[in-house]
Parts: sequence; structure tokens; C-alpha cells
Amino acid sequence: MNTTNNPQTGTRLVALMVTLVLFSPLAIDIYLPAMPAMADAFAVDSTRVQDTITWFMFSLGLGQLLAGPLADRFGRRPIALGGITIYALSAALAYTAETLDLLLVARFLQGFGACATSVAAFAAVRDSFGPERSGRMISYLNGAICFIPALAPLLGTWLTHQFGWRANFSFMAGFALVAGLFVMTCFRETHPQDTDVQGSMISLSRYMSVLREPTFLFHATLCMLAMAVILAYVTSAPMWLMVELGQDMNQFTVWFGINAALNILACMVAPKYIDRFGSRKTLSTGLIILLVAGVTMMLLGHIAQAWAFMVPIFMSSFGFAFVLGSAACKALAPFGDRAGTAAALLGLFQMSGAGLMVSLTQRLGLNPPSLMTLQMLLLLPGILILWSKYGLRWHAPAAAN
Repeated sequence: MNTTNNPQTGTRLVALMVTLVLFSPLAIDIYLPAMPAMADAFAVDSTRVQDTITWFMFSLGLGQLLAGPLADRFGRRPIALGGITIYALSAALAYTAETLDLLLVARFLQGFGACATSVAAFAAVRDSFGPERSGRMISYLNGAICFIPALAPLLGTWLTHQFGWRANFSFMAGFALVAGLFVMTCFRETHPQDTDVQGSMISLSRYMSVLREPTFLFHATLCMLAMAVILAYVTSAPMWLMVELGQDMNQFTVWFGINAALNILACMVAPKYIDRFGSRKTLSTGLIILLVAGVTMMLLGHIAQAWAFMVPIFMSSFGFAFVLGSAACKALAPFGDRAGTAAALLGLFQMSGAGLMVSLTQRLGLNPPSLMTLQMLLLLPGILILWSKYGLRWHAPAAAN
């Protein structure tokens, strides 16, 4: 089925796909301003509330191992609707949770729902557009994802001020209800009729064949470490800026919005940098930026001012975009016949691996500037390996490709 024959249908499909990819960033960013209030409500340490994000990220990555094969076996529309249903029910469970443990369970389930909607969206884009247009459409979807961190905290601040922190989860449930009706009435199945589904379910041997490839392991680990930097910031910044440094919700939202805007700019610059200098130089540049940001955070960590915390974070947004853009494509490069399997594993590394890393390092008792310094400096072995003979083999210069 090709929905692009009719321009109006193509426009509708893009609107549907944008709707589906919004579930994940919305679930992370909307309630960030409410995290101090949640810690007070449950009378727990801030690290426990930060787990509501890391648990979500862990299941978001883990779910890709299942959602991708299921989308190939049963189609994109059922997986999208199933994911929306899980998302809505888990948001409702989070809204009514009387204990943090129950909230963590709800967030873990919600990650699976968000994963299913995202997998269905990107699969439908690949189904419906040719190779060239598909790349552009995926760029649009990623652009939509990047805008959410700038806008969602504004909404979350207003909801928390007006109705309390639980209103953020009721909004997620309401968004899922509206989006579900939109998908149910407008989304026609895009799954090709002639797809071979015999190998579409989970195959341990296929995953092991990817994991045995050093090029994949090296670059997927760099993606995980870079994502851990961003996740550590997202989970730590609300408590550090609002509780320790005395910023109110509106001030926090401004800082977060500035960083989100820089992140959007970095995501636009990174592909052009790759085109001009090649993926290896881009990866080196991104790693150097993250290491410099880590040293800067270490030097400024004793200054109890919001700018001293955020300046290194601003730098890390560019480092993250450069590393992720160059490392992700190289991780998938050896797997023309197993691209879906490799992509699922990359998602597992990037989401679940980063979530687990941040959850563990947050329990070291470090303050947020020290935690961010640690996360950034963990990339030091990566650049040393990249510059070694092994790095030259796993990520050859452009002239050698």
C-alpha cells in the first residue's frame, strides 16, 4: 500500500506519524517541573523520583526487541493502537498511584506503550515513502520530537501550578485518548502485503550475530554513554535547579527551554558537519566537546549558580548530537540484511543501557554537577579507542571508505 499517491493522504499520514512519536518525549518532559513536588508528596529522596524517568527509559528500549517483530508480524496499526492503550492505562494508573512503587510500575508499563507507538510510526514511514523521501520524513519526525522538550515543561508548569503534579499524568491519558481516536479513524494499514514474516519474531541467533560485531558494540556503547549524559541531566536538573539553587518553576522552564532550542540547533548542524567532514571527524569532535564540557562542569561545580550548571550542559547538547548522529549510522552500517534487528539492539543500548547506567550512578551519592562530570568523562575511553588502531578499523576515515 502506498499512501503517497494522494497528496492529501500523504499529509494525513505525516500528521498521524507526528502524533505517534510525541508519546515518548511528552511522557518524559511534561512533568519535570513537578518532580520536587512529587518527592514531597511521597516523602522520598529525589533519587527515587528520578527513577520514574529511568524506569520509563529502560522499558522504552527493552520494548523495541518485541515491538519491531510484532509490527512486522501483525501490522503497524494494531501495534500503534495497542501501544496507545497501554500508554493511556498506565498514565491513569500513575495518576491514581498512592505510593511511589506503584507509580514506578505505571511508568515501566508506559515505556512499553510509548515504544510501540514510536516503532509503528517509523515503520509506517518506511512502508509509505521511497528511500529518499523516507529519510526526509524521518527527519521531520525527529524535529517534532526535539520541539517537545522546549514546550512540554511550559505546559507541565501550568498544570502543576493550577491542578497539582498528578494533572500531568491525566493530561497524558487525555492525549492518548484523543490520539487513539485519531489513529483509529484515520490510520490505514501500511504494512506491505508481500512481507515475509517467517523471521519477523524474536530470533536469539540474529541478535547474537549483531552483538558479535565489534563495530556495532563500539558505536552502540558510545550512543549509550552519550544518551546517559542527557538522561542524567534531565533527571537531575529539576531537583538541582529548583530545590538546591532556588529557581522557581518558570525559571527552570526557561533554562530547560534554552537548552532544548540549542539541542534543536545541534541536531540541524550535525548532519551538515557529517556531510562536510565525514562521520569519523564528527564523532571525534562530539567526543571532545563532551569531554571539555565535563572538565568545565568540574571546574564550575563549586559555584552555586544556575548558569554554572547550565553552561556545560549547553556544550553537551552539541557533543551529544555529533556523537549520536555519527555513531548510530556507523553501528548499523554492517547490517544491510539485518537492519531491523541491529536497530532494535541499538535502541536497547541507547535507552535501556543509558537508563540503567544513570540509575546506578545516581546511587553513588554525588551531587548533580559531580554526577554530570562523571557521565561526561566516561566517554574518555571512547575517544582513546577511536584514535587507536582498533578505532581506525571500526570507523575508518572517509577516504578509506
